[in-house]
Amino acid sequence: MATAGASWTWMLCTLIMVLILGVTEPLLADEGSCDNPSPTGPSGNNRDLEAGAEEDTREDDSSSRILNGTDCKAHSQKWQAALLMKPNHLYCGAVLVAPQWLLTAAHCRKHISRIFLGRHSLSPVYESGQQILQGIKSIPHPGYSHPGHSSDLMLIKMNRKIHENQNIKPINISSHCPSAGTTCMVSGWGTTSSPQLKFPKALQCLNITVLSDERCRKAYPGQIDRTMFCAGDKGGRDSCQGDSGGPVVCNGMLQGLVSWGDFPCGKPSKPGVYTNLCQFTKWIHGTIKSNS
Repeated sequence: MATAGASWTWMLCTLIMVLILGVTEPLLADEGSCDNPSPTGPSGNNRDLEAGAEEDTREDDSSSRILNGTDCKAHSQKWQAALLMKPNHLYCGAVLVAPQWLLTAAHCRKHISRIFLGRHSLSPVYESGQQILQGIKSIPHPGYSHPGHSSDLMLIKMNRKIHENQNIKPINISSHCPSAGTTCMVSGWGTTSSPQLKFPKALQCLNITVLSDERCRKAYPGQIDRTMFCAGDKGGRDSCQGDSGGPVVCNGMLQGLVSWGDFPCGKPSKPGVYTNLCQFTKWIHGTIKSNS
């Protein structure tokens, strides 16, 4: 049995290490959560960080960010939010759509410890104008059912209204469905390399092209309905694990949410699939109004 002096020394050393790590460790995605696979449907994988280890470590020969994306211009995506689980690990992205409300993917429903808004990096360094909030109510769309991908959206009510500033601002949701050929932007802090999970310090942005319904259905036979649209290009530009629930912005309006895709990410023949928000504007606005 250890002596009291040895025990005290061990506790002191442990405390020092915790303090050091707490200052220097960035807020990374919860790699431990990948050990417990969850079913995601016939051939598509959700793009949160709760997928199985084999699905999460998606191979990408280009070793690129968000699969061929770049660092976003700092605070250009003022509506981008990060959903964190204890102890401060990224789980999903989200979008600010009202002063007290976020939109994210329904498959991201989980206990959320904190919400970050106004951040460019997920490092522990303070950023001017940042706000940290908590979710107090999650409302998935009633049409969503796991492990399917249909109606993959959820509203999160936060514990207070945000203070709008130069780095934080809600985005309007498009009531018009996307047209094939439209260029849109997707953003997130999702994994940027594999087979090892590696997460960027800065928010990643990527231009993607909306594909026709015909091409989308051909890529995923029997799995696409009106609540989804596909986007990508021949270069394999794509979102990936950790980007789920993040925004797809077309012509300055919120058009979709990162939902699911094939394994590995970035296959030109298997584009990313996104929640088609034009089908849900009435439900979104009605739900916010009735729960405010």
